[in-house]
Amino acid sequence: MIQVNIDSVRISLMTQNRIVVLREVNSQRYLPIWIGAPEADAITLKLQNITVQRPLTHDLLMNVITTLEASVESVFIKELKDDIFFAEIILNQHGLKVGVDARPSDAIALAVRANVPIYVDERVMEVAGRVPEADLAQSILSEDDESVEEETFAEEDLGAFADFIESLDLDDLSAN
Repeated sequence: MIQVNIDSVRISLMTQNRIVVLREVNSQRYLPIWIGAPEADAITLKLQNITVQRPLTHDLLMNVITTLEASVESVFIKELKDDIFFAEIILNQHGLKVGVDARPSDAIALAVRANVPIYVDERVMEVAGRVPEADLAQSILSEDDESVEEETFAEEDLGAFADFIESLDLDDLSAN
């Protein structure tokens, strides 16, 4: 098992899809996992210590686990099959360990609420883990491990489109 931390939760501006990026502890290897918007929001809200008036689904699940006198011990991303990740939430109830099948996004959202470690199977990391190019890796690794960020683009990222956008005359567009 490889321990990972949440490096970031990102939004693709092109597709609006969300990705949680897990980073191997003491390594440059990353594991990107596509997740849904509600799960991305649930992870991000908790990492940024934002409270909501009523419990979200993952807060409710945490409340149920606690009410049943159990605790979350860890989360384990255990398999990658047909491009689908599988996870397990490891619970402890009065010394009895129980594994509960879960989507990685839900397991991670629960892990941040319980403040427990996240692990990835070595085979999953071998297949789906990524190491950024050397100069890119240094800039990524210098960021805070617990950072949560949305992907943003500076003007230079727009490349060829920057000139086109600046040449648009908005008055002409509204005349039609």
